[in-house]
Amino acid sequence: MADPTVVRRRGKGPRAAEAIFDTTLRHLAERGYAGLTIEAVAQDAGVNKTTIYRWWPSKPALLRAALVHARALDVDIPDTGSLRGDLVALTEQIIALLTDGRTESVARALTSGTGLPDDELASLTSDFFADRFSREQPVFVRATARGDLPEHADPMLLLDLVAGAVWMRVLLRREPPPPGFAQDIVDAVLPRAGGEGGRARRSDGRPPR
Repeated sequence: MADPTVVRRRGKGPRAAEAIFDTTLRHLAERGYAGLTIEAVAQDAGVNKTTIYRWWPSKPALLRAALVHARALDVDIPDTGSLRGDLVALTEQIIALLTDGRTESVARALTSGTGLPDDELASLTSDFFADRFSREQPVFVRATARGDLPEHADPMLLLDLVAGAVWMRVLLRREPPPPGFAQDIVDAVLPRAGGEGGRARRSDGRPPR
């Protein structure tokens, strides 16, 4: 399978790849995974289906590339100088993605993959979150180096608690997050994790800066 990061530098370049990714995500939201087809994506994106098959030889490969590389789902990894600031910034971006009409519908489609053959959509969703977690690792590496976070802390658990609160509120309970929701989530989670809010200690015994 072609490396999807290379596609942006070949053929028609980033514009064609982005059009394919956007169309793929839109079809997923509108038609569900079962109704998503490479032929329909090619037609709406204005490319030949053989072009897509050359880059991504299957529907799962195409959707995986769209989930990982589409600009619509991008997040900026913050570096605010503190773990709390970074987590608040990340949480605000998650809220934005889940409350924006276009990306919210994609998120809802991602949670509807039960009962599909081999749980294909569930596997793709897992790949999506694994990719996001790998991108967010620098936040926790920096936090541990600063003394904001104990070395034994579990970054995945922190992200599950923070992001899970947003997914629960927006997608499952279908309630709009109130002002300051990102800060409230982080301030509720960090003390339990021994982070800044829990007065984590540096290796020399002093409080974090």
